[in-house]
Parts: sequence; structure tokens; C-alpha cells
Amino acid sequence: MKLDILAFAAHPDDVELGCAGTLIAHIAAGKKAGVVDLTRGELGTRGTPAERVAEAEEAANIMGLSVRDNLGFADGFFANDKEHQLQIVRKVRQYQPEIVLMNALHDRHPDHGRGAAVVLEACFLAGLKMIKTLGDDGLEQAAWRPNAMYNFIQDRYITPDFVMDVTPYWEKKMETIRAFRTQFYNPDDNSPNTYISSPEFLGFIESRGKEFGHAIGVTYGEGFTAAKKVGVRNLFDLI
Repeated sequence: MKLDILAFAAHPDDVELGCAGTLIAHIAAGKKAGVVDLTRGELGTRGTPAERVAEAEEAANIMGLSVRDNLGFADGFFANDKEHQLQIVRKVRQYQPEIVLMNALHDRHPDHGRGAAVVLEACFLAGLKMIKTLGDDGLEQAAWRPNAMYNFIQDRYITPDFVMDVTPYWEKKMETIRAFRTQFYNPDDNSPNTYISSPEFLGFIESRGKEFGHAIGVTYGEGFTAAKKVGVRNLFDLI
């Protein structure tokens, strides 16, 4: 299955917090999008890996993803090395995305920056035909490099290179976040409190969306940084 957009994320729920609105907007426009979670988030204080898998599947259905995979890297301990890069190379070659989205370059959680680094390097390596990989069918995969790679902004504020207007899709984005019932504020859950489980954290997500939206004159936005300069062919496509 060829995808238009493939988002990689260190943990289940990273995509929902950082770029779900953008994925939903492009799916609504007829594009095919998928997500590859690098880990199962097994070090999280709340919920089990099995619960997070179920929550990720529910969020994927809300977004309308064509596919959602999990590479099963070790939460908190995966490395930017050949072993992990090659697993990402296989996914890039399998889905042949035009655009890849990935974690923030640096953030509160060290997995985010490390996840961004390993995906960015793997996207380059995926385009080298002398690196041989096999697909699930046992056949050699063709080299493939995405046309563009963007980092979604997460907990720490980073000045975006561009902001995506997600105003029409904001409530659906929040629905994908609420699908992770074990992770975010749930008055019926007596699990230990964490940094992201307070009602104030969801308020922060709302405020961040409004902050980015305000910057481009809309209600809600999601911010991204670019691995290389963003070019345009038509100034009238810009807000």
C-alpha cells in the first residue's frame, strides 16, 4: 500500500498530540495516511501496553488511517543505530510516502528527539539502493526516499517553520487524544497522576493549538519545523 503521508512517533499518542489534525485534514482531502509507532509506551506510569495498543487502534479509526504499525522498540532505551534504522528503512520502502512526519527535534522526553534523529537518518538511508532490505513477502524492496520530512512540535515550544490550519478538524483531533483513556485526564480513573493526566494538560494542548492558529489568523493550528527549506510554486496557496 502506497501512502501519501507516513507519520513516525516514539510513543502511541505522540501523533495524536502533535499532528492528528494535519493527518485528519489530508485524509479528508482524499490522501492516504498512516502511522508507525516506534515503541508501545511500556514505561508509562498509567495503563498497560495492551491497553495502549487498543487505544491506538481506536484513535487510528477516528483519524481514518490506512494503516497503523508498531515496531516494538524499547521505550526509553531504543538507539539511533543500524539495527533500528533498518527497521524504519523497511517501513519507508514498504509504504513509499511522499511526506514523512516525525517527532520534535528536541523535547521534554528524550525519546522524542532520539526518535526524530533515527527517523530522519533512516529516511535518507532508505533512498540508497546499495542498502538491501526485504519486505514482508521476502522480496527485495526498492529504494525510496520521501520528498519532504517535517517535525511536529510537542511539549516544548519551538518556533515553527510553518503552521497547518486544523480549525475544522480540531474536535476530531481532541477525540483521538481522549481515545487514550489511560493516559489523559479521566475523572473515573484512580491511577497515579502524571505530567499528562491532569485536566490542565489538556488545557495546554488547547492553548497551544490556539497559539499556533492565532499566528496565522485562524482558530487552531499545528506547528512544524522542516528538515530543509520549504519551497512554494504559487504564493496564492499560502495563507
